[in-house]
Amino acid sequence: MAKTLPKSNEIIARVGANVRRLRLQRGWTLRGLAERSGLSPRFVSQLEAGQGNIAIGRLAGVADAYGVSLEQLVAAEPEGPRARLASLLAGRSEAELARCVDAVERTLTRTPRFVALLGLRGAGKSTLGGQAATKLGLPFVELDERIEAAAGLSLGELFALHGEPYYRRLEAQCVEELVASEEPCVVALSGGVVGNEAAFARVQQHATTVWLKADPADHMQRVLDQGDRRPVANREDAMAELRAILAAREPGYRQAELTVDTSAAGEDALGELLSALDEAGWS
Repeated sequence: MAKTLPKSNEIIARVGANVRRLRLQRGWTLRGLAERSGLSPRFVSQLEAGQGNIAIGRLAGVADAYGVSLEQLVAAEPEGPRARLASLLAGRSEAELARCVDAVERTLTRTPRFVALLGLRGAGKSTLGGQAATKLGLPFVELDERIEAAAGLSLGELFALHGEPYYRRLEAQCVEELVASEEPCVVALSGGVVGNEAAFARVQQHATTVWLKADPADHMQRVLDQGDRRPVANREDAMAELRAILAAREPGYRQAELTVDTSAAGEDALGELLSALDEAGWS
């Protein structure tokens, strides 16, 4: 069956809409586009309104002014991620575009070596992480257990004897070992890893990161349900402290590629996590 061609007035309207969209993305005035394309401001106004035919040569001048092809002026306006990218890149300098290309190439050529779960205690990293690992047929790793093994001490002893700086050094060391490993796995990271610049940078480079998000009240209740009273022991306002910690770490958590709201998902949290990982290439 022969393909039906769009009517000429539809094409003219589409061209006008594209010309206007690109002009606004660049922050140009009608006169600015006119000067760059060799057209009059009046003609540019008519073109954007879809009120006049334009010769191919003149349209090519508009395309050159924007740095796009003729096909892009005639094509239907893109939607979704492609449109978002086009909007972000519009009007950028060559140096900025070069940096964007480098970033995109690094992203597209990166092969994640493990799944890294982020979040505060009580987010579900251990429970959901272990279940997801079983479903995916992968080992499950608690990073804190690796740190304890490296130190030869429990976490409590480690912090009491050596303090947080030593813990963070071991954390970075254990992350480096995960990066060097050839075996994919699901890893529950410590809640504060986002504050360990060296370790978190390596995680972002080599893992699919997932923020297991939860309401502060759920964080607290889940820890208490595990029989751990430390979050509330000798604290006048434990919930306020928890909220403050979450607020401080949330900017780092938001850098995760994927987010699963375990409070909102409830019993469906595992399914949502597996679905998100499937879309990210883990299946």
